[in-house]
Amino acid sequence: MPGMRDIKRRIRSIRNTQQITKAMKMVAAAKLRKAQAGVVAARPYADKVREVMERLVQGAQVFNHPLLDVRPRQAVGYVVLTGDRGLCGGYNANIIRLTEQRLRAEEEAKAALVPVGRKGRDYFRRRRYEIIKSFTELGDNPNFIQARELARELVAMYQDGVFDEVNLVYTEFISAIRQRPVVVRLLPVAPPEGEDQGAGEQVEYLYEPSPAGVLDTLLPRYVETQVYRALLEAKASEHGARMTAMGSATDNAAEMIDKLTLSFNRARQAAITKEINEVVSGAQALQ
Repeated sequence: MPGMRDIKRRIRSIRNTQQITKAMKMVAAAKLRKAQAGVVAARPYADKVREVMERLVQGAQVFNHPLLDVRPRQAVGYVVLTGDRGLCGGYNANIIRLTEQRLRAEEEAKAALVPVGRKGRDYFRRRRYEIIKSFTELGDNPNFIQARELARELVAMYQDGVFDEVNLVYTEFISAIRQRPVVVRLLPVAPPEGEDQGAGEQVEYLYEPSPAGVLDTLLPRYVETQVYRALLEAKASEHGARMTAMGSATDNAAEMIDKLTLSFNRARQAAITKEINEVVSGAQALQ
């Protein structure tokens, strides 16, 4: 059984760790509120851009665009959105696991990666996966300029034939304690399926200069919007996962402190009992 000095030293060490995890939980909670507000604000815009694009594509009888061109799947790219730091529970591990499952499922196509975040980049680099390009240090609050640069890089790779298909692998933010890893095809842009278009009232729109001209401008913006939304969702999920993980670590530290305090009290009681027995034995020996 460890001595009282060792137990006391361990309690002090765990209490210091508990203060760190509690502070990290509070910081993650503050960042989560800001990131969550960004996600909520970005979703309506992304949905409206999608709606306008669907109406344009449905109204066009024949329309060809490089971003709509479906090619044979010979080279497939996966844009993996992970964090630059750890201490966020299974957030990074879940994304990496889902990516590896998709890579193993690619039998005919040649798959390559575009990691966004240091954790994913380092993991796949150590295992010698093919990495075309990587992006790190996007910060805790990605902005639209960063998303636009990333989207333009991906569009250029797709148009140059580096990839025949580009997929986003990120964590969809549902709540502070619930996140879901998903895979979404980014390029080529999926044409709408037209769900229940005949059920409601048909509205005819006039476009200037033409539907083709509007769609030619809208498609790159749509890709940028989807990338921006994925970055916001991933970052909010990371903050939520870190807040939950640090909260659990703080609670576990409190339980360990309680158990060690109980052990310390038992050790002290045993030491006091031993001293009393020694005093009593010495007194009886003098009689």
